[in-house]
Amino acid sequence: MLSKIKKELKQLSNKKQKEILQRFFKTGKGDYGEGDIFLGIKVPVQRKVAKKYSNLPIEDCVKLLQSKIHEQRLIALFILIEKYKEKPKNVFDLYLKNTTRINNWDLVDLSAPNIVGDYLLDKDRDVLYKLAKSKLLWNKRISIVATFKFIRNNEFKDTLKIASILLNDKHDLIHKSVGWMLREVGKRDQDVEEKFLKKHYKTMPRTMLRYAIERFSESKRRFYMNKN
Repeated sequence: MLSKIKKELKQLSNKKQKEILQRFFKTGKGDYGEGDIFLGIKVPVQRKVAKKYSNLPIEDCVKLLQSKIHEQRLIALFILIEKYKEKPKNVFDLYLKNTTRINNWDLVDLSAPNIVGDYLLDKDRDVLYKLAKSKLLWNKRISIVATFKFIRNNEFKDTLKIASILLNDKHDLIHKSVGWMLREVGKRDQDVEEKFLKKHYKTMPRTMLRYAIERFSESKRRFYMNKN
């Protein structure tokens, strides 16, 4: 079945789309996605392929996750999200053992809330703080994006704590993800978000702040962006 998936994806590849994605996901030398290989297949098409092969054994999902090809790794994650419904702990553990292969921002964003966040909803969340303090970029992004599941359940405490840990991170992808999660908190309770921002807005990275205040009124955006 693994060979069938790879064959089908090869047939679905699109040269023009591949070139666009290679640039968009920063795959050049020294970039965060250096060496990532794309076939040029859009996400809705990948979801259909994942659904078609949803009975792929977990061990083969792990093999697919080791692929150098981006779409193969994403499809492995889509299948694992389905497997998670039947074997949550197995998939959660497997996910955390393979974070070096969940190594681009879309791979994290499309999977972390559905596996890591969902599993930890009613459990101890110490693992998120370990991920937030990791040296691996993708572990840090997983730690904050996984809390999207908590936010959707109107739980904000861990999002704010992890955001505090990541405030001084140097990477733009962390600035964007933290700002995004703060914005999601604000959609549900703007007072909670603003309490956090008033404490940190003068020192937090500009990109993070811009993402966090995107839905604010123009006057409030001006207030926060004027740090003097």
